[in-house]
Amino acid sequence: MKKTLHNSFILLLGWGLTCFSCSSPNGNKHSENENAASGIVELTSVSQNGFLAIQGTSLVNEKGQPVILRGVSFGSHNTWPRFYNDNTVTWLKKDWKVNVIRAVVRVLNDRKANSYLQNPQAALTSLYAVVDAAIKNDVYVIIDWHSQDIHRNEAIDFFRIVAEKYKDYPNIIYELFNEPVHTWGEVKKYSEAVIAAIRAIDKRNIIVIGTPTWNQDVDVAAVNPITGYANIMYSLHFYAASHKQSLRNKATAALQKGLPLFVTECAGMESSGNGPINFREWQIWLEFMNDHGISWVTCSIADKNESSSMIKDASSPVSDWDIYDLKEWGLMVREELRKNNQQL
Repeated sequence: MKKTLHNSFILLLGWGLTCFSCSSPNGNKHSENENAASGIVELTSVSQNGFLAIQGTSLVNEKGQPVILRGVSFGSHNTWPRFYNDNTVTWLKKDWKVNVIRAVVRVLNDRKANSYLQNPQAALTSLYAVVDAAIKNDVYVIIDWHSQDIHRNEAIDFFRIVAEKYKDYPNIIYELFNEPVHTWGEVKKYSEAVIAAIRAIDKRNIIVIGTPTWNQDVDVAAVNPITGYANIMYSLHFYAASHKQSLRNKATAALQKGLPLFVTECAGMESSGNGPINFREWQIWLEFMNDHGISWVTCSIADKNESSSMIKDASSPVSDWDIYDLKEWGLMVREELRKNNQQL
């Protein structure tokens, strides 16, 4: 008989034998999860937290209680559209216990059709499917404008469309820029224009701003942050096998200057998205984010032939995955989310 993720099994993960308990959720209900390391009371669903806000460097709920969100990022909408559906989101909430997902709207990709600039309607259709499913499943959703280059006017138009549609939903988090390769001055100017367009429509929902050098120079942004707007955060990205203590030092410097951080993309392998998982550095990053109350989203719900894609291959279904449908990284992430994200 084919063993499913609802049975207990043992995985050899390279750093030793880990008991990966996968029993189905039982009748016990948890309204709160007391984070022993940080003292944060974690209410994990949107209906519990409501509209999020920023206090100091902390993400807080409507009661002013600090919140840590943990979840997964989808692959690009135009490359893995098969996962942009209600079934995938529902399974991630039910089985993986995510409380946030990230919908990746690829802005431009010359090698693949249906990027946003090539086919806006196709991109919006994929995005809406995921956002609507997130709302239905009571989880937060990051709307990621996935570009390394500045497309200011197109971004303003995109976020106006999205904000008009979803401004009344507390689930929404806007991510303005994926991994900029521009100076902070250029990114700041772009971000201020896009923020103004969003805030003309949506006054409350969280906005996450990109930082230079693929979202690593958060310390640079901290010296000259954007002012005049509430509920904005700054994105930090890391891949644990490539980005180690020096990047954590930059993050610490930014936090010390009062810059709120959200890790909107991370993983345990190299920055290429491939190579072996660095278990030790991944664990150090998890502890760092937990200790500082930093929310995180890891890559990716995709079936690419690389170690950061969590789904085994194109023969795997879009939901109801068993142990044979997930790669080692997918199994690790699922275990981490189930351990930390307790839900009603």
